[in-house]
Amino acid sequence: MFEAPLALTAIVDESTLSGSGAVRVVSVQGVDAAHLVLTDTDLSDCLFSGAFHLDQLRLEGRTTLASTPTGWHRRGISPVRWTRRRTLAEEQHWRAQTAGQLSVPVGAPPELGRWRTGLHHPDPVLTPDPDDIAPLYRQLRKAFEDGKNEPGAAGFCYGECEMRRHDRSGTPKAERRLLWAYWLLSGYGLRAGRALGWLAAAMVATVVLLMAFGLPMSSPKQKATGTVPAGGGTVTFVIDKQDVKNPTGDRFTGKRFDKALNVTLNSVVFRSSGQDLTTIGTYIEMTSRVLEPALLALAVLAIRGRIKR
Repeated sequence: MFEAPLALTAIVDESTLSGSGAVRVVSVQGVDAAHLVLTDTDLSDCLFSGAFHLDQLRLEGRTTLASTPTGWHRRGISPVRWTRRRTLAEEQHWRAQTAGQLSVPVGAPPELGRWRTGLHHPDPVLTPDPDDIAPLYRQLRKAFEDGKNEPGAAGFCYGECEMRRHDRSGTPKAERRLLWAYWLLSGYGLRAGRALGWLAAAMVATVVLLMAFGLPMSSPKQKATGTVPAGGGTVTFVIDKQDVKNPTGDRFTGKRFDKALNVTLNSVVFRSSGQDLTTIGTYIEMTSRVLEPALLALAVLAIRGRIKR
């Protein structure tokens, strides 16, 4: 361990090097990171497991971490594409092990379309699992937050949630299901595009359902009923509306689209449109008034997490 602060900084003339020129750190295992500052370093293959006080590690300058594989891949019969983010070497090794990848020879350049394999690949006993990796992301996230680097901390927050979602030993099943839904809807509140995409899909579905089932055949008209006394006197009238009639005939017209869009847009901002709706339409509006503002809030949260400093 270091007994005094140590700063490691890459100061080289990159014009004389064939590579990037960054100093590569391959492990901080057993190091007291409270005394360590890394500046302009390549941590793509750095092992953090076993280090002490990772939440006090200082990463400054251009810090390079391994990225997720590029391009489309196949998981069973379904094509998948990994979200672009920075990952720790421990996660790379675990994902390579669970994917059944072949070992990469020592010294061979990493392939952009594959996870990086570790020295003990594919031994699951010596490869850290999600239960071990989640605390590493959590401590590094805190280190970035303490350094007022919120956008940088967001990437580690995503990694922590990913490991908790895959952790079958330390994370309860109910919590993993909530994390799965949180990931699917908004990328743990860090992918604004995903939340906006779901919001757009929900709005389109609401408009279609309202046009098909929610809007009545015509707006119910008011009617007045009353009695006139035989000998004269005061006349009493009761103002009421006709019963709402379910739609028939051509339901997808421009006029019905305008009404459905008005209801949907008001639902996004949690307002009642005041439109006359069928019973089914009332339930559709109630559902959209809960779901769509929540998706909008997730999108705003994701944008805020990316731009906050």
